[in-house]
Amino acid sequence: MNAPAPDAPEITDHLAGFLKAAGDPLRLQVLQVLGQNSFGVLELCDIMAMKQSGMSHHLKVLTRGGLVEKRREGNSIFYRRRLPQAGSREGALHSALLDELDDGTLDPAVAERLEQVQSQRAEQSRAFFARHAEQRDEQQELIADYGQYAEQALELLIRACPDGRSALEIGPGDGQFLVELAHRFASVTGLDNAAAMLERARHQLAVAKQQNVELILGEWPNTATTLPTVDAVVLNMVLHHLPAPASAIRAAARQLNDGGTLLITDLCRHDQHWAHEACGDFWLGFEEADLVNWAGRAGLALQESQFLALRNGFQVQVRTFEKRDTLTRSTQHAVRE
Repeated sequence: MNAPAPDAPEITDHLAGFLKAAGDPLRLQVLQVLGQNSFGVLELCDIMAMKQSGMSHHLKVLTRGGLVEKRREGNSIFYRRRLPQAGSREGALHSALLDELDDGTLDPAVAERLEQVQSQRAEQSRAFFARHAEQRDEQQELIADYGQYAEQALELLIRACPDGRSALEIGPGDGQFLVELAHRFASVTGLDNAAAMLERARHQLAVAKQQNVELILGEWPNTATTLPTVDAVVLNMVLHHLPAPASAIRAAARQLNDGGTLLITDLCRHDQHWAHEACGDFWLGFEEADLVNWAGRAGLALQESQFLALRNGFQVQVRTFEKRDTLTRSTQHAVRE
């Protein structure tokens, strides 16, 4: 006795859309680019060197195929890769496709144009904080005061990295957390793209009589290759200011020694668009799953999370991630293949 045939549309519609979206070399390149960051359609036109009408068509196909989704940030719409849907028919295929793309090399011309777009974003961010360095405390307090998350962040970091000897904080602001790091790590580095903020941090460290901290003026992740590897990297309320958060996390993972810890304190996803202009926020926080996904693809495993409710309707997520040792990651990759 033959079993009844399953309903064809239920089986084929989503899978056919997925395969159509993934069946074009240019669309695969777009997915590679979106693995670096979220981008607007005009930015993608610049990166891929094509007209808006053509790019809009490809994005529509990718969206219908479940590979891309769009999200509004202020007055702009950004496209990003959609995460594989656990339990769906094409979920395993989707995950395998992203792994293959992330292991591949981006076309050199596309990579060069991507870098130009990222640099333009970074310059916008740098210009904002150069203009508003003196008002940064007041602006930050509109969203999350340092005292509201610092204790929890330090607690999670020390629990995750009790024997660490070196630490790097990216975007340390006025240096309050650098002082805490200096008490617990033998050597500490603070990297910021604003000279005015480094001066404030330098004063904070002098008052605390901490001399084991080196302050460096530079961009992240551009400056990463000039720095030594460390046992802990700290991103406190910085990621939503960076033009390429996924790239920043990957660079942080490379900066860690095996077994090292990445601490991320940042906003959960919100819809308060005034933060763009008032505070220089590039992103309106992040979905919890996005941080875990970006970190996982960078070779980092989630250790611990805390979520803190703040005034004005904001919520902060405090997360620690561990860098898996090279041998473990190589073995897992071999098994997957």
